[in-house]
Amino acid sequence: MAHRMCRTQSAMSILRKRLNEFDDALNAEEIDLINFKRLCFHGIPDEGGLRPLCWKLLLNYLPSTRASWSETLTQRFIKLLLYDFSFQFITNVINDLIVTPGEANSNGERVDVTLHDHPLNLNPDSKWQTYFKDNEVLLQIDKDVRRLCPDISFFQQGTDYPRKEIVNASGQRRLHHRVQHTVLRSANVERKGLGVTKIAVSVRKATEDYAPLAEGGEAHWEVLERILFLYAKLNPGQGYVQGMNEIVGPIYHAFACDPDQTWREHAEADTFFCFTNLMSEIRDFFIKSLDEAEFGINSMMSKLTTQVKANDPEVWMRLNQQELCPQYYSFRWLTLLLSQEFPLPDVMRIWDSLFADENRFSFLIHICCAMILLLRDQLLVGDFATNVKLLQNFPSVDIQIVLSKAAALAGKSLNSPQ
Repeated sequence: MAHRMCRTQSAMSILRKRLNEFDDALNAEEIDLINFKRLCFHGIPDEGGLRPLCWKLLLNYLPSTRASWSETLTQRFIKLLLYDFSFQFITNVINDLIVTPGEANSNGERVDVTLHDHPLNLNPDSKWQTYFKDNEVLLQIDKDVRRLCPDISFFQQGTDYPRKEIVNASGQRRLHHRVQHTVLRSANVERKGLGVTKIAVSVRKATEDYAPLAEGGEAHWEVLERILFLYAKLNPGQGYVQGMNEIVGPIYHAFACDPDQTWREHAEADTFFCFTNLMSEIRDFFIKSLDEAEFGINSMMSKLTTQVKANDPEVWMRLNQQELCPQYYSFRWLTLLLSQEFPLPDVMRIWDSLFADENRFSFLIHICCAMILLLRDQLLVGDFATNVKLLQNFPSVDIQIVLSKAAALAGKSLNSPQ
């Protein structure tokens, strides 16, 4: 018992020291980004609401000069101006970009546009064509955000800061109202003896765990739907690609759970801009024409294979003999930054190190290589089917073990900042 209490006190002492180090780093007038990133690389404490603020710095959303975003009275207006700009920007752009053909004019009268534009118009400039294309994108986004992190209830819950101009509009401005879900109907013919034939019609519909909230309320997944749709509209060259929901989800979760109410109130705007910054770095992963580029997904998988070969030739040979290509498992690992391989708390811990590392995508490869090497014993005895299943469903493991192994491969240490 005494030994256990001693270990607990030691852990608390280490935690207090870590919190003090972060406080000192963040309270400096000019944040030393090199030292700050070293701290974050070893993990951002869950206590104190540090992660949302640290991620905003690591993703280049906030500048290193604290005077630009300080909550002190003399500088508070700068942060509020940033918030107001972000909120107004998102609100105005959404209002401008959502196209509803045949909608009413300012006098409440419906506008007849059939003489110049109609649903069968093939002109690329047609509002109807834009509407239909938007709905295709929105349908995919709607499906993806509804099934985000099904093991936790957070995204089904209502946000404390719904957009009143949207949730109090009788559903007319809710994006998911534009999505028409397909219902599969089937009929069974039943005949009893010589009686009349009976046709029993049944309706099958997928269960919606992420159901919309009542008028006046807005679930977190609806906020993400709006962020992703806006991103797709503002980036037509890239648009929306499946998997982006897995990237924006952890960022929004961190910001929406910020204990600081002032920051939490603007989680949507902050998430949009941080997500945009991150996507500017990993956009090559989501553009098929760039698969062979230096930072394209094929190049990343090739680097992973090379690193596995250099660190464990026997494992590499085993996978090569079984023709177990990295596309079978590492495509998802790399594209989604491991967001589907681990529980959300572990993903956020991984991203602490990933965002803080100067060569964050090189470190991503180190993490993936560490995952493979940690399965060495199973891979060397497993057949093709067993190994594919093992790699596609990475077993539960202490994430610190994975990160320590990855840091060792990168020539670093997670025990103390270098």
